[in-house]
Amino acid sequence: MSFFISDAMAQAAPAAAQPGMEGLLFPLGILVFFYFLFIRPQSKRNKEQKEMLKALTKGAEVVTSGGVLGKVAEIDDNFVKLEVSDNSFIQVQRHAVANMMPKGTYKTLNKKSNKS
Repeated sequence: MSFFISDAMAQAAPAAAQPGMEGLLFPLGILVFFYFLFIRPQSKRNKEQKEMLKALTKGAEVVTSGGVLGKVAEIDDNFVKLEVSDNSFIQVQRHAVANMMPKGTYKTLNKKSNKS
């Protein structure tokens, strides 16, 4: 067979460089970067949301995740009853409350809507 194809002679390969700490620095750097960019801020927001829901009391003015502004009339472990207008109430799940508004926001917007 060696008439058309020359025989390949194997040479001793040079000693391959063993990847040490230098090889792990880049992947570890990427993991640290993603932790500080994505994971840490999200867990911080979740913690603030839980604290806000624990501090929710009757009479607090809130906005739901759907954008409904209301005043807390009753509060339960799972549900919140919101007054959205004079003697108009809706019930939402407690975790649907997105933000607490400053005192007077509900009253000010309610007066504006009554004048119209």
